[in-house]
Amino acid sequence: MSAASKWLCKIAPHEGWTVLCTAPRGGVILQSHFEAQGGSRGLAPDASFIRPKLLPYFEPCQKFLHLTLVALWGYRKVKGDCHLTPSKRFQLTDRVACIILAGGQGTRLFPLTQHRCKPAVNFGGRYRLIDVPISNSLNSNMNHIFVISQYFSSGLNEHIKETYPLDHFQGGSLSLLCPEERPSGKTWYEGTADAVRKNLDALTSLPIDYFLVLSGDQLYNMDLEAMVQFAYEKDADLTIAALPVGKTQAPRLGLLNIDDDSNIVDFHEKPKDPAILEKFELSDEFVTCNDIHCCNPPYFLASMGIYVFKKEVLVSLLQEDSREDFGKHLIPTQLKKGKAAAFLHQGYWEDIGTISSYFEANLSLTTNSLGLDLYNEVLPIYAHNHHLPGARLTQTIVKDSVVCDGAVLEAKSVTHSIIGVRSVVKQGTVIEDAILLGNHTYTDVKDGTRDYAIGENCLIKRAIIDQNVTIGNNVKLTNAENLDTYDGEGIYIRDGIIIVTSGTTLPDNFTL
Repeated sequence: MSAASKWLCKIAPHEGWTVLCTAPRGGVILQSHFEAQGGSRGLAPDASFIRPKLLPYFEPCQKFLHLTLVALWGYRKVKGDCHLTPSKRFQLTDRVACIILAGGQGTRLFPLTQHRCKPAVNFGGRYRLIDVPISNSLNSNMNHIFVISQYFSSGLNEHIKETYPLDHFQGGSLSLLCPEERPSGKTWYEGTADAVRKNLDALTSLPIDYFLVLSGDQLYNMDLEAMVQFAYEKDADLTIAALPVGKTQAPRLGLLNIDDDSNIVDFHEKPKDPAILEKFELSDEFVTCNDIHCCNPPYFLASMGIYVFKKEVLVSLLQEDSREDFGKHLIPTQLKKGKAAAFLHQGYWEDIGTISSYFEANLSLTTNSLGLDLYNEVLPIYAHNHHLPGARLTQTIVKDSVVCDGAVLEAKSVTHSIIGVRSVVKQGTVIEDAILLGNHTYTDVKDGTRDYAIGENCLIKRAIIDQNVTIGNNVKLTNAENLDTYDGEGIYIRDGIIIVTSGTTLPDNFTL
């Protein structure tokens, strides 16, 4: 074995490599953690298979300048030349850290956020809102994912750990970051940007070039890898995912103006002035060229709150601008510097901000025409495996609804509704335009005599029934007085929608 190979055998374990055995001509065969999961082994005659960060150690040795050096991170040292060029092994996503901001308190989603954070709210009968950004990240080959949480973080983190058992030996990592006690005192995040700033030590510990910043409570099906590739090819310091919207949505969102090369030339947060809105209307040429037909014209380009930053740009920005929020503060600051581009996304996207938007986003799943696509086998949305039997229906008429695992339906009818896992509905009951979030168990573990179920001959319309709720017989939840807001004991109305909160018991003949 050559002196160089012996030296490499000593330092390889510290650089994430395993020395398998010696190779012909005095070299060594190395294997990285990444390769152990399906990649090919690296045959390194005379220690030629090394990582880029090790190249400086070999530069003084002229004989290594004449070897083809292929590195794990995708660089090839061209024979006879010191220039590093991308190789076929290069995957841009290996150099990206995905940050999912899941610290939202979700006050506008109250009372669903009474005992959980916003990203942990159930969705679609068997998912949590956090499952959407994590699934999109995994589908887009993001190997390094960080979830930053704050409010009710224990429940969210438990769900993530049980649903996504990733580790370094499976070719990826999913790290959970939340406020912690430090020598300087207890940290507390004041906003999205502040959360990232206070976790920079962890976020910059990986050999990365880009940060992909996502929200933990948005719904979309998106190829995030294509967005990162777009940012790389544009050499943009900041890339913002942009969605065409109509005139009714535009005043509620941050609007972008771009040039012919997709460079962002202007930005305005939630403009209400008609004169300002007019300046952000998309040109007919842009609309025709990109085949935009999401709604009636005029069209506008809105920020989706999904960002790709160059690593050094984000670190510098967080140090330069000490304010706490990305959308309100740091994004406008960075846009003034230029080198920002817009990545056009045409597809479903919804920011779950209110009870009304949450309600409509759920019910859109019953027809699967305009809502989130949960039936895409290529780009699936992952969910916790509850290990439950299939739903059981007894003489129940079901129309335009989603019925999840473990549900037991003896109801008269279920129409345009979501029936979550372990939901139990008894005889004669009518469910219409409703969302049943399901249950953790069929009965109360502390009181075995209490079943989590909707009783007989009930009428449930335009309502959300949270987890672990018991509803007696002959109960009518219809909002007969058409109230927009109501606060009761364990039962509320928001945006005209009835919400029965987790753990509530409604007695026989209750009416609202």
